[in-house]
Amino acid sequence: MIISKTPLRVSFFGGGTDLPEHFSRHGGSVLGTAIDKFVYISASRFPSELFDYSVRLAYSKVENVKSVADIEHAPAREILKINNINKDIEISISADLPSFSGLGSSSSFTVGMLKAIKAYKNEHIATNVLAREAIRIERDVLKEAVGFQDQAFAAFGGFNIIEFSGQDRMRVERVSLSADREQELKSHLMMFYTGITRKAQGIEKTKIANIDSLSVRLTAMRHMVDDAHTVLTSQASLTRFGELLHSSWLEKRQLASEVSNSIIDEMYAQAQSAGAIGGKLLGAGGGGFMLFFVPPECQPAVKIALARYHEITFNINAAGSTIIHS
Repeated sequence: MIISKTPLRVSFFGGGTDLPEHFSRHGGSVLGTAIDKFVYISASRFPSELFDYSVRLAYSKVENVKSVADIEHAPAREILKINNINKDIEISISADLPSFSGLGSSSSFTVGMLKAIKAYKNEHIATNVLAREAIRIERDVLKEAVGFQDQAFAAFGGFNIIEFSGQDRMRVERVSLSADREQELKSHLMMFYTGITRKAQGIEKTKIANIDSLSVRLTAMRHMVDDAHTVLTSQASLTRFGELLHSSWLEKRQLASEVSNSIIDEMYAQAQSAGAIGGKLLGAGGGGFMLFFVPPECQPAVKIALARYHEITFNINAAGSTIIHS
């Protein structure tokens, strides 16, 4: 049995500038981190001649099909087709956190599935190729309105600035932090689940349709990547990082009307009143997980203010997609 383990991600700054519709003309960059919450994909052989199906796929539902073409789970179907696997395989999918919640789980699945299938075929795939192939499958094969950052964080892992230019150029650069500075940042981060799951496609399509009118706002959000990086890698107070998160959230809310709603706005206001300096909804918007930057001494008050929401503790700078069993 092959098992891949692929991280989810938290994007701090620059989300939206990783859409090629924007960065091909204006450039883009994001600052974010892989976190220690994962998607797991297992792939194993089984003798299909003994069963009335050829492929078994288990996730929130179970698909037992005679042909790969009959698989309803589109990413899994296309990855198997691309890799010329037609039968005698059983695949199981599980994750530490819910899908459609702003942590890049769809791309983590694509990366993890590719990693597992290549290992299943006794093939090696380089990390940069893994990220590129996941992008190609999502954008060109599945025709999804996605950017480039999620696949890169899933494949490379780490705490990174990722820069985008031209039609498809992408450069991943590790953020160099001391262990103490990394822990200081981590100690200020809190994440809560809104309880709302949503598919990002509609929101991202709205952004793409209005990409020209959003270019000035997206460029301003890109500049915050550099400002935040300067804060992190200097002796400056991390309070500025939280203030930048707040500014970024104000910009992000203007990218599409669906990004926020009354529940999310109320949640944000409650956290601020309790001492959060800044925060943002992770992912495209509309639901999922909300990240806050909160001084440690204010965190008990924030927990009380958001008591009806589930808090998720996490670590940053997690490793990229890997095979943990073969």
